[in-house]
Amino acid sequence: MKMIQAIVRPEKAGDVVLSLEKTGILALTRMDMMGHGRQKGIHVGTVHYAEIAKVYFMIVVENQDADRAVNAIRIAASTGNPGDGKIFVSSVIESRTIRQSGKSVSSQKMTDTAPSPLSGKGVS
Repeated sequence: MKMIQAIVRPEKAGDVVLSLEKTGILALTRMDMMGHGRQKGIHVGTVHYAEIAKVYFMIVVENQDADRAVNAIRIAASTGNPGDGKIFVSSVIESRTIRQSGKSVSSQKMTDTAPSPLSGKGVS
């Protein structure tokens, strides 16, 4: 499984949701947040805004759906200007459903990953 985390402009968040839905990706987490990228905010006249509004998405998909999800986000979120956002893709070793007493569901152990540096320290 892959976890896709995306930070996009607030005015593009609705487009991102619709684009993901059109590609069949319905489950997502969305959070409003503040931050800045390399440009360290924006200047409007003489006023500098160090942090600007962004929307954060977290999506977990099967490996074969990752490229489709990333492309859906990239196309929907793009304005062609600095500050469009960022997409991060990482591997998910396991997922668990709370309702099912912590039993592993839809887990895919990664055979090519090193053990976590936190393994054996009470953190999993």
